[in-house]
Amino acid sequence: MASPETPGDKPMEQEPVASSSTKPGPSVVRVDAQLQDAVQLKTEGNKFYKEKNFRSAIGRYHRSLLILRSLDSDISGAVKAFGPAAPILNSGQEDLLRNTQVDCYNNLAACLLQRESIDYTRVLDYSLRVLQRRPGDTKALYRAGVATLELGDAQSAKQYLLQASQRQPNDTNVKRHLQRAEERLCTEYQKEKALYRGMFPPS
Repeated sequence: MASPETPGDKPMEQEPVASSSTKPGPSVVRVDAQLQDAVQLKTEGNKFYKEKNFRSAIGRYHRSLLILRSLDSDISGAVKAFGPAAPILNSGQEDLLRNTQVDCYNNLAACLLQRESIDYTRVLDYSLRVLQRRPGDTKALYRAGVATLELGDAQSAKQYLLQASQRQPNDTNVKRHLQRAEERLCTEYQKEKALYRGMFPPS
């Protein structure tokens, strides 16, 4: 793309050259096309999710993330010795990439929670990726709470669910899992007390 000229820099006695600055370069067009493909796949995934076709939804979200991965400078920077660097994105493209990524991770976590055999480690991983970009995302806080509770960390689960409850105080699912976390902590505390009593009997 032609760089903008400053006053006084124009060469003398030369034929005028057609500027390409009014048209986006091929890399810009390619990036926009890839971003739109990723958004389209995410939209198709949302449609499948509403239809409860979670397998197809998961496939679309993964394909969307795969496209975005090739444009993500955070990823390509870490592995630049093994492949081409990601293109430089403008602020609008960067925002679209990040928002689409976050939506896909959030929706993937939602899909996984609908399956018969739930991989809570992946649900937690996807939810934490969302919270990295959107710290106050209520759905991600809720799903992180559910996942950590099922993975045996009731203390962390309580923290996530308390934050979700502060944002959605009337959400019955959040309340129910928060109560489960508090009951689990209470049970663990009682077991711990009994253990210490056994270790140190009164004299």
